Amino acid sequence: MSNAATTTNGATPVPLDDNGDTRRWRGLVLPVVAILLWWALSRADLVNSALLVSPGKVLTTAADQITTGKLWRALGASLTRELTGFVIGTSAGLLLGALLGVSRWFNRLVGPSFNTFKQISLFAWIPLISVWFGLGDTAKVVFLSLAALVPVVVNTCDGIRGTPKPLLEVAEVYGYTPVQTFFHVVLPAATPAIFTGVYLALIYSWLATIGAEYLLVAGVGIGNLLIEGSEHFQMDLVIFGMFVVGLVGWLMNALARHVERRLAHLRGAAQ
Repeated sequence: MSNAATTTNGATPVPLDDNGDTRRWRGLVLPVVAILLWWALSRADLVNSALLVSPGKVLTTAADQITTGKLWRALGASLTRELTGFVIGTSAGLLLGALLGVSRWFNRLVGPSFNTFKQISLFAWIPLISVWFGLGDTAKVVFLSLAALVPVVVNTCDGIRGTPKPLLEVAEVYGYTPVQTFFHVVLPAATPAIFTGVYLALIYSWLATIGAEYLLVAGVGIGNLLIEGSEHFQMDLVIFGMFVVGLVGWLMNALARHVERRLAHLRGAAQ
């Protein structure tokens, strides 16, 4: 039996999508089942309590971290590093990617070196960065900038070089200058690819933040919170830290997707 919405003015009822309200909640099924299983295992003492603490213990630790301000200090330090590295890496990536995409001469000169550079594992740079910049925030920001740089360069370059030839031919017919062609034809056509690179840079830089704080251990941050819990065998602190990392990553992903939809809507309205 299908549902229907009846209007107050007696108009014909409009059928509702039976799955419309439930589809958005399907993603919660697995987390809810996992939490219930976790609660049942800890409740029944089927797993060593030192290895798998109860949800109640994690909630107590979470309340302590929040009320004492420890969480906000750690989260603030991590987000400051992440955003700084993201902005630096993205800005450099947009410039380098644009030059590689627009200039064949620059691409022949720098392209092979960049292609070699991007094959090096990000974490392989940590020994060199730690020697050059120490273990403080500067080293972490350099590491995060590298994490954000590569996806922005690759997607920006590919987006620019992938501009449809018919669009370039139309610009030539109308007598556009190279600058006009870039800003009015090439850049709009490359925008989806560029945004993909920026989106990946945001996600990669957050993941790299935790890695940098875990490997470059000086300072305060969410990664250091995980280290503290691991060293003192406080599994409640470790699990809480993992929840925070996942939640922040989810919020960043949701924000990026929202901005993408808004830009697509504005682009469609302008057309």
